[in-house]
Amino acid sequence: MSENKLKEMKDKVVGSVKEATGKVTDNEELELKGKLQKGVGKAREVAGDVADKAKDVKDDVLDTVNKKLDDAEENLDRKKREKAAEDY
Repeated sequence: MSENKLKEMKDKVVGSVKEATGKVTDNEELELKGKLQKGVGKAREVAGDVADKAKDVKDDVLDTVNKKLDDAEENLDRKKREKAAEDY
């Protein structure tokens, strides 16, 4: 598990505990701090998901570009062979 994933989980769990403790003890400040920490954990999670998706898109684009370059190179080689055969 990645370090970022652990931070996400920690923030969500610790935030939930603080929030619950704040509710039980009627401590609004602790409850709000818990909600905030849970929100930070969720924000980290969303940021990680966006980063993962961006990496996937980048990889897909690179794969497509490399395939097109390979196809173009093959076509160029084929045309060179055809031209050489005609000239022969």
